Amino acid sequence: MQGPELVLPAGTLEKLKTAVLFGADAVYFAGKEFGLRAYAGNLSRAEIAEGLAFAHSRKKKAYLAVNILAHNQDMHKLPAYLEEMASLQPDGFIISDLGVLRLAQKYAPSIPLTISTQANISNYEAACFFQDLGARRIVLARELKLGEIEEIKKKSSVEIEIFIHGAMCVSYSGRCLLSYYMTGRSANQGACAHPCRYRYALVEEKRPGEYFGIEEDERGSYILNSRDLCLLEYIPRLLEAGVDALKVEGRMKSPLYLASVASVYRQAIDRYRERTTPFTAEELSVWMAELHKTATRPFTSAFIGEEEDRAQDIDKEEISLRAQFCAIVTGYREQEGLIEVEQRANFGCGDYLEFLLPGGELLGFVLEKLYDEDLAVLDRARHPQQKVLIPFDHALPEFSILRKGGTVNQG
Repeated sequence: MQGPELVLPAGTLEKLKTAVLFGADAVYFAGKEFGLRAYAGNLSRAEIAEGLAFAHSRKKKAYLAVNILAHNQDMHKLPAYLEEMASLQPDGFIISDLGVLRLAQKYAPSIPLTISTQANISNYEAACFFQDLGARRIVLARELKLGEIEEIKKKSSVEIEIFIHGAMCVSYSGRCLLSYYMTGRSANQGACAHPCRYRYALVEEKRPGEYFGIEEDERGSYILNSRDLCLLEYIPRLLEAGVDALKVEGRMKSPLYLASVASVYRQAIDRYRERTTPFTAEELSVWMAELHKTATRPFTSAFIGEEEDRAQDIDKEEISLRAQFCAIVTGYREQEGLIEVEQRANFGCGDYLEFLLPGGELLGFVLEKLYDEDLAVLDRARHPQQKVLIPFDHALPEFSILRKGGTVNQG
């Protein structure tokens, strides 16, 4: 069975490389301008060039997001930007604004176009419309059932991409007014402050200062709080439906998140391509356990299933965080038998740690010794981006993840 592209987010160059090495068929990212994640870090021109070379050398694709809903003041800068980005030869532009699409066709005609989920495409006529405008691929709205996705695929010949994992907007994607109204940060300009995840309580006008929780929780509830999307169990049906690309949200998430999610979905897609039988309960249990080791809210299949599955989680406030991203592997000192890692969070001797390798393999151990770059003994790696050395009997792939387990209250 021919499989779909697994498309992972890349908010930084490090994350791009992590996603590629851990199983993505393609990555998507933005430059410093015109992308819908203003706080994701994003890539400079030099980093885009390096990222494209890294992906292409491994026969992976890389898409550049130019998906803001543009205003007049953006228009004079876009032609030069599109020409410059086209010269780097990304595998496509991701666009939501019709004005930007028109400019891309004029100033970067060689670059294939993907229409962003921001366009809210939810029917086959809209799919055909964007195909007629020159789009090679469309990212469907999240608010669709599986049968609707199948019908759009049958009644159009444009490539279909859908989101399968990650955070969801409480509004139609990116169209929410709350962020701009409450903080002055526009979701349509890539600066969403996620006010739907603030803590709220009711106040009665004649009782100022008296706050009433929405549920049985005196602290209030996230009354607008979206659960996180997880369509792992639907992978077989999506492959059978002929969906061309499966996309993960999260340009602002950590390399650990990318490594874990990429590994799980890579395994699930490959497993079904090799053996087209339903996933077993044991397989799903193992994969879901791995997904829950990343920072996540409770999961939902949202709109895709026939059964009713609440996409709003009004009675759970906990964010799951079962593993902590501690470091990333940068090399191996063969003579001394030491793994080189760059610190991302405090860890030290006595901690139970795991290396997560590209391909999904886990190597667990209790850390007994730790050294700095000059081989001075350390008890802990305390400083961000500190280079430290861990005794290990063989080299590990660069960008392998070192993580520390934790506990979580799922509610």
